Amino acid sequence: MLFAIHALDKPGALPTRLANYDAHKAFLSDTSAFGIEIVMSGPLVADDGETMIGSLFLVEAPDRAAVERFNGADPFKAADIWEKVTITGFLRRQG
Repeated sequence: MLFAIHALDKPGALPTRLANYDAHKAFLSDTSAFGIEIVMSGPLVADDGETMIGSLFLVEAPDRAAVERFNGADPFKAADIWEKVTITGFLRRQG
């Protein structure tokens, strides 16, 4: 099943995000321990098109619990940059 993870950063979190960016990217390079596959992911940006303000993932997973385990192990989660994280099932219609 597909799931969308929509995570918005806390105000002022950009320096902490940047300090943990390499660890976050390394974490995303192998998701096999969680039984999920990243379909696509990337930073959410402000209206200037550059300033990172959050994260968006589309993942294939056996169930929501696997997605929650994956999200909970992300270095960005440990760094406490996210103000709000929403995990929602997703039905692909196009693309």
